[in-house]
Amino acid sequence: MKKQGYNPYLPSYEYIPDGEPRVFGERLYIYGSHDRFGGNYYCENDYVCWSAPLSDLSDWKYEGVIFRHTDHIKDECHKKAEKNGRYYLFAPDVIQGRNGRFYMYYSIADSSIISVAVCDTPAGHYTYLGDVVYPDGQILGEAAGEYFQFDPSIFIDDDGRIYLYSGFCSTNREVDSFGRKFVGCHMCELEQDMLTVRRGPILTISRESSAAAGAVYFEAPSMRKINGRYYLVYSARNTGLYYFISDRPDKDFRFGGRIHSTSDVGMNGYSEEEPCYPMGNTHGGLVELNGRYYIFDHRHTNNSSFCRQGVAEQINIDAQGLIAQVESTSCGLNNGWLIGEGTYPAYIACVLYYEKTVPIDDRTACITQDGEDRESLPGQYIRGISDGCIVGYRYFQGKELSNIRLTLRGRMKGTLYVTCHEEGGRMQDPEKIAVGSCICDIAAEDWETITIPVQVRAGVYPLYFRFRGEGSLDLAEFTLE
Repeated sequence: MKKQGYNPYLPSYEYIPDGEPRVFGERLYIYGSHDRFGGNYYCENDYVCWSAPLSDLSDWKYEGVIFRHTDHIKDECHKKAEKNGRYYLFAPDVIQGRNGRFYMYYSIADSSIISVAVCDTPAGHYTYLGDVVYPDGQILGEAAGEYFQFDPSIFIDDDGRIYLYSGFCSTNREVDSFGRKFVGCHMCELEQDMLTVRRGPILTISRESSAAAGAVYFEAPSMRKINGRYYLVYSARNTGLYYFISDRPDKDFRFGGRIHSTSDVGMNGYSEEEPCYPMGNTHGGLVELNGRYYIFDHRHTNNSSFCRQGVAEQINIDAQGLIAQVESTSCGLNNGWLIGEGTYPAYIACVLYYEKTVPIDDRTACITQDGEDRESLPGQYIRGISDGCIVGYRYFQGKELSNIRLTLRGRMKGTLYVTCHEEGGRMQDPEKIAVGSCICDIAAEDWETITIPVQVRAGVYPLYFRFRGEGSLDLAEFTLE
């Protein structure tokens, strides 16, 4: 079987949330935070970079560490942002300046300061350059009464003018402990030195924005210009990535809608109360790749807020410049459905939820891995699948299927159902719509394989594995035959 692209798009051991996609030359680069598997806080690892050739978006290359927390120059204004003697590096963004050098904008947890590092190549080792400052040398965002600076997005317009977007908006506070204001998303125009504020900050999306219910600005701005229009993507806390649109980079933004939710909130009968996948914060951006547009995002794993992985979905922009929400899939950057034959890793599931009848305390299933955080070796799987759990994959295209083999371990007595559609996001009677099922009595500490006879017609279809019974299972992979 030919090589394909999946979600998550990076190797299963890699945890890069807040991914900003950037094209430099003939390669796509991903700049993001770096979570530590099993970590206790966001972004515990140093910045790394991955890239892929535009000709093959499944061929990812590890570019290595591009900036360590020790590379940031310690000074008085940053000391209050230290945690346990170190800095936690939050979501970065990178742009190529007019001088050909690459500038990385980033923020340190709790600092309200935007810092900049510079490099001669997209994925080399970046050197701390300085903090964004006003013309008089005062640091942007440091003083009480200023707008709180967070999650920088850097943008250079066609006329060479430079814009920096930033902002966090707490849901229950208007200022932080140092008096910096949580107002929404704001913008500064920078001088050509890439560090000095020329104009601003100017509020672009306020916390009192007239956005739809559940779509109020939270964090994670990301600016792109597409077909002459300015798209400001942002996160609305748990409900997904949304966008505002304008004919200008600095004002007159109007609400566009939701682009993507890794939990399909707002689609297929799913909601914030009943999502199709574990919810959490999100962050990402738009990019054009080979004439197609994609939204980059991240998902949560390991029943944790601190083990996030990058995902991507193709989107459509209509003649009016509007973007309709897209559902989460297992296909990612594959440019088409997955081939309906061969073996697939279980961790590419885009659906993982329980039927309504299962108490929330019993919902133990998650995507995880054995061992500690690492920078090599595969091994993610779905752990703790129990009664009422539904694991789903979208979409496959191929010939008729007669068997599906599952590689499992654990202890379970019950029935495994295979279905090819959902009923309003929840399903109570799998036996009525099953395309196959198998009575299971498994007690295995090591991986073993079972075969489920199925009747799946040729064409395009999703697959959902539905579990009813006692005990729990881990799922490593499945094979379509």
